[in-house]
Amino acid sequence: MSENIDVVVLGGGYAGVMAANRLTQRDDVTVTVVNPRPVFVPRLRLHQLVGGTHGAVVDYPEVLAKGVRLIVDGATRIDAAGRGVTLAEGGSIGYDYLIYAVGSGSAGPRVPGVAEFAYPISTLEAAQRLRSALHDTPATAAVTVVGGGPTGIETAAELAEQGRTVTLVCGGVLGPYLHPQARRTARKYLAKLRVEVLEGSDASVNAVTREAVELADGRTLTSQVTIWTAGFGVPDLAANSGLRTDTAGRLLTDETLTSIDDERIVAAGDSSAPSDLPFRMSAYAAGCLGAHAADTVLNRIAGERPAPIDLSFPAMCISFGRRTGIFQLGHKDDTAMRIYFSGLMGKTLKELSCAASVKHLVTEARKPGSHSWPKDGKHRPRLLRAQHGDTPAPIA
Repeated sequence: MSENIDVVVLGGGYAGVMAANRLTQRDDVTVTVVNPRPVFVPRLRLHQLVGGTHGAVVDYPEVLAKGVRLIVDGATRIDAAGRGVTLAEGGSIGYDYLIYAVGSGSAGPRVPGVAEFAYPISTLEAAQRLRSALHDTPATAAVTVVGGGPTGIETAAELAEQGRTVTLVCGGVLGPYLHPQARRTARKYLAKLRVEVLEGSDASVNAVTREAVELADGRTLTSQVTIWTAGFGVPDLAANSGLRTDTAGRLLTDETLTSIDDERIVAAGDSSAPSDLPFRMSAYAAGCLGAHAADTVLNRIAGERPAPIDLSFPAMCISFGRRTGIFQLGHKDDTAMRIYFSGLMGKTLKELSCAASVKHLVTEARKPGSHSWPKDGKHRPRLLRAQHGDTPAPIA
């Protein structure tokens, strides 16, 4: 290996930026981030972009450490044997270590009509298209939001607060993570905003047409704009590069976040599946996983054994427009407590969490190695023993 060590980070989201910033602790490491757009997108704000209350972009110089090189491009293939990445616009870039942090988006459309007539919201470009479509649609037009998770709830509430006529189709329970008491509060907030909420398997979507949504129980909902927030998908870059993935396409790693196929490749964020037991998708987890991925690379460079990931989830929060919210406290095993904050306090804590997700990146850029997070040490090892028999040993 040459005296200078090249680390390439694929993806410039929460995980990728955190990893890149943390890697600057060493002067002999050159860090390059490859990302398809020239701005950082705080995805927690995309529903606000749709509602017109936030731009949902931050310039990279504000969050990326000085000295980190940014290549605005996509990646089409990873050559693990040759330690190189083929770029979409032509050419390639070599690496000594690669951090795979390509993020996530909507799942491929499996419901008839979704690809043609529904609007996703998982990327900046998708949210901008939806914003434009709403701008061209009368305020009285019926809007249907499909998906009862945080993104669906927040999008429905944001639009309803502006006076839109919104139906939220859950296809299951509303806010599945929430404690039942918090869920009742969520229903109350949505009712106050005049959002019609349809829950249960009968409310799953069978098809989407240009002006309607067809449900499993035979009902047809008039819908001039249908917004699709259900499902989860990741880029197929790892699978197309011959690296092993889980059934959803996330890169399979050990507990140090190292690819089970190549110790020079480390994964973080939504596109990683440690021990085939991925963490819940969130900006909080992405930042922590990005930091740990960087630590794994730094450990390997120093000739030290990387540590397994240790991460607990203290909370989950949902906004209901600009005036109220729910901040759901959680146990270390990522299940909801009975305790939650609602109303103005919930909204304030939610806003602080959104701001903190970016502030942590800024702090890490200025003081690399400073980011820390709550640990557990008990729950995940139990899950691993139950799922795999024994905790997989890290690659030496």
